Amino acid sequence: MFARIKNDIRVVFERDPAAKNVLEVILCYPGLHAIWAHRIAHWFYHRRLYTLARLISQIARHFTGIEIHPGAEIGDGLFIDHGMGVVIGETAEIGRNVTLYQGVTLGGTGKEKGKRHPTIGDNVIIAAGAKVLGSFKVGENAKIGAGAVVLREVPPNSTVVGVPGRVVVQDGVRVGIDLDHDKIPDPVARMFECLQRKVMELEERLARLEGESHGA
Repeated sequence: MFARIKNDIRVVFERDPAAKNVLEVILCYPGLHAIWAHRIAHWFYHRRLYTLARLISQIARHFTGIEIHPGAEIGDGLFIDHGMGVVIGETAEIGRNVTLYQGVTLGGTGKEKGKRHPTIGDNVIIAAGAKVLGSFKVGENAKIGAGAVVLREVPPNSTVVGVPGRVVVQDGVRVGIDLDHDKIPDPVARMFECLQRKVMELEERLARLEGESHGA
């Protein structure tokens, strides 16, 4: 248990340059508190003490702003940065060394039974405000951009942006532009920019034709 706690603290120092000392991390990181509370709730959940497990998760939600259902399976090395508004559903599965930013939702899409939340592979980064909805897998080493809404499977080693989410990089091949999670372009916005440029070109061409007709 103590080795696992030590690893949790090490993960914070690795991924958050704002962390100054161990005491600060233990006392002031709600993502860490939410993970520790989840492990306790998860233990009770697997012993069919569902109400007690949910009570623990709700108390943790009240103090951290992070809601993790006690049924969720979470691997080692999870880092929840800031964390306010993060929601992780009952049948969600999270691999090793995953990073979640504030406002992330790992949710379902309806009232279906059984597996209804996503499976997140190892070393995945999900940026602020992203929504991953459904019972599909996000492959290892994937990156999901801020504000993306992901509704279908994400291949390993890829970058996804937009609403709905679109792959812009896969296996190092650029389908779009691979940048840091806070600078990933929105392909829909890029499309509108292209349309706007085309309209301006047509207007200029029309103005030239009108000028030539008046001159004649």
